Amino acid sequence: MAKNYYEILGVDKNASADDLKAAYRKLAKKYHPDLFTTASEQEKKDAEEKFKEINHAYDVLSDPQKKAAYDAYGDENGPQMGAGGFGGFGGGEGFGINMDDIFSTIFSGFGGGGSRSARANAPQRGQDILTAATISFEEAAFGVQRIVNVRRVESCPDCKGTGAKGGTAFKTCTKCNGSGRVTTTQRTPFGQFSSTGICPDCKGRGKIITDPCKTCNGQGRFEKTREVKINIPAGIDNGQRITYQGEGHSGINGGEKGSLVVEIRVTPHKLFVRNGKDLKITVPVDFVEAALGCTLQIPTLYGVQQLKVPEGTQSGTEFKIKNCGIKDLRKNDRGDLYVKVVVEVPKSVSHEQKELLKKFSSASEAKQYPNKRAYEEAAKTVVVKK
Repeated sequence: MAKNYYEILGVDKNASADDLKAAYRKLAKKYHPDLFTTASEQEKKDAEEKFKEINHAYDVLSDPQKKAAYDAYGDENGPQMGAGGFGGFGGGEGFGINMDDIFSTIFSGFGGGGSRSARANAPQRGQDILTAATISFEEAAFGVQRIVNVRRVESCPDCKGTGAKGGTAFKTCTKCNGSGRVTTTQRTPFGQFSSTGICPDCKGRGKIITDPCKTCNGQGRFEKTREVKINIPAGIDNGQRITYQGEGHSGINGGEKGSLVVEIRVTPHKLFVRNGKDLKITVPVDFVEAALGCTLQIPTLYGVQQLKVPEGTQSGTEFKIKNCGIKDLRKNDRGDLYVKVVVEVPKSVSHEQKELLKKFSSASEAKQYPNKRAYEEAAKTVVVKK
């Protein structure tokens, strides 16, 4: 029994072709091996298996003939028969009948044969390429140019993607008369069946190469590694993707090229934490600075800013420095920088410091510590169960 391909792609049985394609692209991008180059070996293996599973599921459900067989029998290969499955007909062999041919003929009524041959001659868009680029926090804030190496399939320039020398060394297929399709008729105990399928001689192209191109060995396409310059805009965030049209795999039969999709990975900063277009920074101060007030020198992406901390500032108090955040990806404005002040208590004190602190404590009044006083009053109201 085949796997549930609908569950693999996360769609229901009534999903349209567009729904299937959208679900497939989303999952294929998520589990593409190029995104797991720095992952562990087990993670790479799991992603590769998932990627293969997704591709196979889409291959079945996007093909009308395979989908019809899968929906009817739970397997894209049609009904799975054991020995003597057709009893009186001896499994179909007593009459010299190929049961696979019969079922492929029946299922061609769902549009399988016609659509396949149509696809063979029609222009097809090239596949997209998904890759990743790692940049620094500052590069994400201000934008940067990068060169990425992309291995892609390209049309052979010498034969113009035809596979024939000079793009002209081919002849019309005599079996299908250039249509790319052939019709066969078969008599069976169930009646006479006619089916139209891809021409086996020209593979649906309608032409046969007489002199293969030497550059691509008659394939019409080949793999090549290219350097592609990408412009990463200011304000981009970790995990966002940029699409570059026409930088993907070459199309088939004159189809347009696919796209290059670059997923951006931003390395964390030692001080700043990003929240949309705002930044946050935590600054420690000693308890004397917090009590008496001070002026802090705050580093920002645009230079040092002075921040006045008033006396009596409590630990965790947050201040805002306007327009010192990240540039908006689509607008010409910036977010803000939020500075969180944390009071740091010394881990150790000298004898002299202890004596000074004791004098300070004895000179203090309860009203100077409203939070402490409120806590102590509330603590007295706690009822202890006896």
